[in-house]
Amino acid sequence: MAAQSSPPPQDDPASGEGADDKPRLTEKEKKQNHIASEQKRRQAIREGFDRLTVLVPGLEGQGRSEGLVLKRTVDYMREAIDERNKLISQIEARGGTVDDKYRIQ
Repeated sequence: MAAQSSPPPQDDPASGEGADDKPRLTEKEKKQNHIASEQKRRQAIREGFDRLTVLVPGLEGQGRSEGLVLKRTVDYMREAIDERNKLISQIEARGGTVDDKYRIQ
């Protein structure tokens, strides 16, 4: 004979005590969470600047300001784009074709 089980008790939405309810954070916990999130965000930014100092020639091993890193990164990218456009022009001058997806304005 199969045993019948009763259905699990239903949460009463009017009581405000559903199974998914979590205890509310205190103001101190909210502040700590905010501080931790901000520290994580700042760390991600620092790591991004550190990666740029490795990738952009002339930045490695220097004390750096974020403004200097951004300026030199932009300068480096402009030089790279100019070089790419010159190479595309050389290819086309010799009768070659370059797909538009490789062009950068």
